[in-house]
Amino acid sequence: MAGTLNKVMLIGNTGDDVKMHYFEGGGMLGRFPLATSETYTNRSTNERVTNTEWHNIVVRNKGAEICEKYLKKGDKVYIEGRIKTRKWQDDKGNDRYTTEIHCTEFTFLTPKGESDNSGGYSQQQNSPAQNQQNTAKNDNFAGQSMAKEEEEDDLPF
Repeated sequence: MAGTLNKVMLIGNTGDDVKMHYFEGGGMLGRFPLATSETYTNRSTNERVTNTEWHNIVVRNKGAEICEKYLKKGDKVYIEGRIKTRKWQDDKGNDRYTTEIHCTEFTFLTPKGESDNSGGYSQQQNSPAQNQQNTAKNDNFAGQSMAKEEEEDDLPF
């Protein structure tokens, strides 16, 4: 294979509310921790073991605004993005590294009654409200299409 791929898909629970950072040019960045867990039974002790992995999620601009508005600590969310490792220096001048997931798409999975969020978002697509309108239009179009197919079924040949 000639190309490469850097893609991450996670489903987990937020560990904190979204922390926003605003820039002079009007851009913004949202950061929050995401926990994913794996549970299994230890065969020798018959004990259930849970391993939790924490991920640093970074979302930009409109996506960050939506996450800040709708995501709360503990909410379940689907994240799609790419892995990026940054190098920085601490107060003592030591090189430090952090690995982040730069989010390109997300979908809120916590049921509406448990939280105020709903819908999904993609950096390349519309906002959740626009997606709901588009879904309604597509459903209406599908209904018209089905009606036409039913009419065509009445043909004698």
